[in-house]
Amino acid sequence: MLTSMLMGLGLLLLFEGLGPLLMPKAWQQMLRLLSDQPPEQLRRIGGSLVVAGNVILWMLSR
Repeated sequence: MLTSMLMGLGLLLLFEGLGPLLMPKAWQQMLRLLSDQPPEQLRRIGGSLVVAGNVILWMLSR
């Protein structure tokens, strides 16, 4: 289980690092746009990501 969690963390870091590595200016612009959103919108985005992540994990665990 620990190995799977570390692999997941590694993949997360890999994908999170691709944006600033390959497209730093577009990544900065996207972060600016996100920071201008109202808290309710950010909460909806975060909730959607949590649900999507749980669905993916559930599908992979079957």
